[in-house]
Amino acid sequence: MVIFISGIDTDIGKTIATGMLARSLMAQNINVMTQKLVQTGVAALENQGLNGQKAISDDILTHRELMQIPLNDFDIDGTTCPYFFSKPASPHLAAAMDNAVLNIDDITCATQTLQRHFDVILLEGAGGLLVPITKNCLTLDYIAEQGYPVILVTSGRLGSINHTLLSIEAVKSRGLKLHSLIYNTIHDDDADISQSTQDFLQRYLKKHAPDCHWLVLNRIDDNALLELPANFI
Repeated sequence: MVIFISGIDTDIGKTIATGMLARSLMAQNINVMTQKLVQTGVAALENQGLNGQKAISDDILTHRELMQIPLNDFDIDGTTCPYFFSKPASPHLAAAMDNAVLNIDDITCATQTLQRHFDVILLEGAGGLLVPITKNCLTLDYIAEQGYPVILVTSGRLGSINHTLLSIEAVKSRGLKLHSLIYNTIHDDDADISQSTQDFLQRYLKKHAPDCHWLVLNRIDDNALLELPANFI
């Protein structure tokens, strides 16, 4: 099973949510691995890969730290993140700035390789659902082509209700399953806004996406786990 993890915006906490979700699934004895669609904004990229070894995605490193496991062979050979670019931008621009060609089939093949070894793959995207991977392919185009269920990461920062509902509508418009909504408390600076946002989103899901799981990412420490329902996988 492959689940695509996206966010309502950039810097919403997709990487943390992906790592914490993987750790929580591991605690249930589920054979899970994470993958990064594309890594952009890699500083000093030429120094990342030494002695012929491929660079390792910053987000993959965060995943492994949160999962409390070492890097594996698929991290080291680049399977868990086939593409790295130096410009902190959408993949289509970042690839162009590095004079590189991004072949989406390479990402698909990498995912299929991981599927032969793991039961669940959590594939973290780059930015939001409509971010262009290439000039001719949006992230949502790719998800729809693969038929992946989607987990959205949101928060209580200003504008998140609008961005969340737009993202949900985009998922539904392609006939995709909205698997879960993860509410990340990282931006909860105002208790009134936070509580109101959570209440509103839960009511909205109950009416428009009743099968969608609601998860809250409250804290990050060595013992923290997401509370997963029994039918999550």
